[in-house]
Amino acid sequence: MRFVQVYSGGAHNDDNWDAHTDMVKNHTKHAGDTDKPIAGLLKDLKARGMLKDTLIIWGGEFGRQRPPSTPPAPAATTTPTASRCGWPAAVSRAASASARRTSWGSAAVADRFHVKHLHATILHQMGLDPNKLSYFYGGLDQKLVGVEGAEPIKKII
Repeated sequence: MRFVQVYSGGAHNDDNWDAHTDMVKNHTKHAGDTDKPIAGLLKDLKARGMLKDTLIIWGGEFGRQRPPSTPPAPAATTTPTASRCGWPAAVSRAASASARRTSWGSAAVADRFHVKHLHATILHQMGLDPNKLSYFYGGLDQKLVGVEGAEPIKKII
């Protein structure tokens, strides 16, 4: 099993994807920095016949959207000068399928899955049983996908 992580960003505030001031400028810059390399990766994997056997997850931390006509996010997630809102109920990941969100991106409305199911999907695709992996902490065995367990998202496999 091979695993590769490509990470974009890593500095603080507007030097990474976590736009706190001008979201359009920030995301235009960072999308521009990553668009061609990701396209090149996909094209190369396809040309080598490896795309069909490769799991690619492309995502950020959570929803970052606030068109001018929408209400502001709760005070805990934005400031009066910020140009974005944090919508933790609207995490998006590019995979084979994605959830539909409200028209302004604050929450998923269809094809919703808890993040533990995404983790279960990734582990499953790596040949691991997500419900059997555990680690000992605080006197208890803890599962990587939570105590209730989680099933892979069959729709995207």
